[in-house]
Amino acid sequence: MGAFILRRMLQSVIVILGVIVITFIISRVLGDPVVLLLPPEASPEQRAYLTKDLGLDRPMYIQLAVYVGKVIRGDFGMSFRHEEPAMKLLLERVPASLYLSLVATFFSVCIALPLGIISAIKRGTIFDRIGMTLALLGQSIPAFWAGIMMILLFAVQLGWFPPSGYGGLSYVFLPALTLAFFFTAATARLTRSSILDVLDMDYVRYARLKGVPERTVILRHVLRNSFITILNIVALQLGLLLGGAVITEFIFSWPGIGRLSLDAIYNRDYPVIQATVVVAAAFFVVINLLVDIIYSATDPRVSRR
Repeated sequence: MGAFILRRMLQSVIVILGVIVITFIISRVLGDPVVLLLPPEASPEQRAYLTKDLGLDRPMYIQLAVYVGKVIRGDFGMSFRHEEPAMKLLLERVPASLYLSLVATFFSVCIALPLGIISAIKRGTIFDRIGMTLALLGQSIPAFWAGIMMILLFAVQLGWFPPSGYGGLSYVFLPALTLAFFFTAATARLTRSSILDVLDMDYVRYARLKGVPERTVILRHVLRNSFITILNIVALQLGLLLGGAVITEFIFSWPGIGRLSLDAIYNRDYPVIQATVVVAAAFFVVINLLVDIIYSATDPRVSRR
């Protein structure tokens, strides 16, 4: 098990380093930061001075080595727009994104797991058809449309929740529910498929032939052996939510990483864009690493493979 965890940690470090290198290459391909920072009437001497000050006059491999070294220390440079460290701006937005993602994941799990379990157990019945129809609708409705409709209904018409802003449960409810819409549908469908796979296993049939109560079969054999797949689904969902809530955060004016990255893209604020991409990728990689560690602890066959 120890060798498995070490191997996965090494793979995670390699992935993060790969993301850092890719963000560096893309930032150089998109354009020259000097053109963005200086006005059009800037003199050639001013351009040459800023180019040297930013280290852009050095060979590309030296720029890459310097960039990787700074990123490892958490230094992504100064924001072009805010004139503050990009990492500082990002860390100020992480709590809001984490809060929104955790609440959205909670909503998704509370709705999707019962829906997927009931649809699998009642396969072919009216419950299964209703559950999968709801899941299909959830995956088909765009997030921006769902968010706008929720604002119109619950904020404008009913006045139950504020339409935007950052705060307690009343503020996070609508954006979290909007964010959970698509992932609830996907999680319900995958949960149903996972449970159906386990229900077709020989040991489940044997337990039923032995006369084991159906409730015991479902709780002890089916759900327990579907746990790894369901955990993977939820963990991947949380990783995607942390860095992929751009539209939802924009609609509800939520001050998270997604909103910051969107503003940075509009303003071509390359240091902030690089910081958001690398940190979002690091979140995703770390979550997958934790899931693999839980895998190896709950199922020794994973580490042996």
